[in-house]
Amino acid sequence: MNALTLPDIAAQASRQALPLDWVGMCGIALPIFIDGQRLSASADAGVSLDDGEARGIHMSRLYLALEMLEQQPLTPALLRNVLQRFLDTHEGLSKNAFLRIHTDLLLKRPALISPLAGWKSYPVSIEARLENQMFHVELKIDVTYSSTCPCSAALARQLIQQQFLQDFANTPLQHEDVLAWLGSANGITATPHSQRSTAQLNIQLQGVDLPLTDLINAAEAALGTAVQTAVKRADEQAFALANGQNLMFCEDAARRLNLALKRSDAVKAFHLKVIHAESLHAHDAVAESRWTRHPA
Repeated sequence: MNALTLPDIAAQASRQALPLDWVGMCGIALPIFIDGQRLSASADAGVSLDDGEARGIHMSRLYLALEMLEQQPLTPALLRNVLQRFLDTHEGLSKNAFLRIHTDLLLKRPALISPLAGWKSYPVSIEARLENQMFHVELKIDVTYSSTCPCSAALARQLIQQQFLQDFANTPLQHEDVLAWLGSANGITATPHSQRSTAQLNIQLQGVDLPLTDLINAAEAALGTAVQTAVKRADEQAFALANGQNLMFCEDAARRLNLALKRSDAVKAFHLKVIHAESLHAHDAVAESRWTRHPA
């Protein structure tokens, strides 16, 4: 008996001749290599369907092309090769190719004082596009940090001053008494409010690398109060000190990150957004900033 040829329905003509901007798959599970780590990731892959007469694309060809990502470290050059494979396997159908990879980069972070260390997860998305033979790659990184409100700190200091005047009115000051008062619950009558905050970095790259760790380190150094992993009391005290000496509104955080990202030669442009999840209000405080590097 002769083997029957399997039907290829996608090769049939479309009933409605109309091009489509994007056709593909979302949430494809795959392993990738970044900064020496083998990470579990998910990918969204697709191409444009420019031949409006064609009924569909060949999704299995996109899926198979993603195997290239399993074999070597992720770089812009590798991403471009994958996108070119998308187009080569859809010659005559597609002109543009798209790839978005989602993962969590794990970095081991030391404690501030003690010898402890722990792993910290950074959500990362890498988006690559090959449109009209023009290649673009962007990074999206979330960095969490602590922010202490400068206004709240000033108001707390004023209340402490008032309490000091009340407790030591018409009383000769003795060093030991003031020291004991400062260490008592009655001395620190008010504390400023802090909140866990997030910096969302959307960065357009130039160059041959994906400098994820370098960009994360630069962002955390600029902010000064990155959230911690394993801590002992000495580390918690050092974190409290860092917050007290590093007061910031969301506007301050956005400006610090703007200046830090501009210093990186890998950055072509960026759009950053900082979100301070207010502990005083039921709403968040937000600031955004954009920048594009102009040719020299």
